[in-house]
Amino acid sequence: MKSVLDQIRAAIEASDATRYRIAKDVEIPHSQMSRLMAGQSGLSLEALERLCKYLNLEIVIQPKAKNSRGKKRGS
Repeated sequence: MKSVLDQIRAAIEASDATRYRIAKDVEIPHSQMSRLMAGQSGLSLEALERLCKYLNLEIVIQPKAKNSRGKKRGS
């Protein structure tokens, strides 16, 4: 499964807008966008939310399925 940032990078690449335009519209420095696309940096949660809104993406947070490896000892 692709990571969240891999999926966002793919959405940026698939966008009709340039990286510069996206960075400007989302109010993140173009240098940060370049580092993100190169896999050298992530984003703050606030920037990630703005970027997802711009790209019409939704991040869903849900509990992981329980498995035997995640159980605490003595449970």
